[in-house]
Amino acid sequence: MKYTLAVLVENRPGVLTHISGLISRRAYNIESIAASYTEEADTTRITIDVEVGDELQLEQIVNQLSKLIDVIKIVNLTHVDSIHRDLALIKVKARPETRSDIVDIVEIFRAKIVDVNRETMVIELTGEESKIDALCEVLMDYGIIEIARTGKIALSRGPIAAKNM
Repeated sequence: MKYTLAVLVENRPGVLTHISGLISRRAYNIESIAASYTEEADTTRITIDVEVGDELQLEQIVNQLSKLIDVIKIVNLTHVDSIHRDLALIKVKARPETRSDIVDIVEIFRAKIVDVNRETMVIELTGEESKIDALCEVLMDYGIIEIARTGKIALSRGPIAAKNM
């Protein structure tokens, strides 16, 4: 099963490497990982989607991560009411005869065209992983040149911050 963890860590060089290394050394697959600073300059938030067999294996990962000196807090957002989003930039072939079709598709998915030139368009889409996958599937017919995705980021709903959960 796939689990989403929010890991708050000290903002120091090498912390992301330690965390990803710990998970991969135990032969668990990281589906996505996204890291950035938070509202506090000395704290980094890492959102990890990890594929494990069951809750016991997840508990082992959480326990091992908790032992790392730079880890402040770990929150399992899998069963918490939360908002999950991915961001994708998709470069697609856009010949003059297909441009209007691509624009229509972009509008249907509530995406944005962020760059256009004579041969290509770059489309930006934010949403659930399944929504991005669906857009990519439709755009395959036009010729996807390149895709860049952020991986999942997540926040719990309500007034409580992850550091206070």
